[in-house]
Amino acid sequence: MKEVIAIVKPFVAEKVLQAVEAIPLEACSVREVKGFGRQKSYLDRYGDSEYSLAFLPKVEIQLWVDDARVDEVVERIAAAANTGRIGDGKIFVLPIVGMHDVEPA
Repeated sequence: MKEVIAIVKPFVAEKVLQAVEAIPLEACSVREVKGFGRQKSYLDRYGDSEYSLAFLPKVEIQLWVDDARVDEVVERIAAAANTGRIGDGKIFVLPIVGMHDVEPA
């Protein structure tokens, strides 16, 4: 089992989720985050407004995937998130160690 973390631009998050919805996932979580990469405080356009901030809005998608499907998930995320512009995002693949289901008391 691996954890795949994709940090993408907000307007492609739904497209990324649709790209991986047909793949069997153990679990998925999505949250809004802020940050920057190589673009630093790059002036960009989100929706109808332009702005420059040190931390740009991003969406973090965490997926827990069977080892055999990791490459497929990463390829689908990369294809869906690619806009060809700087700041498209990052994909991280991490091992899951000691995963246990929580039993109710």
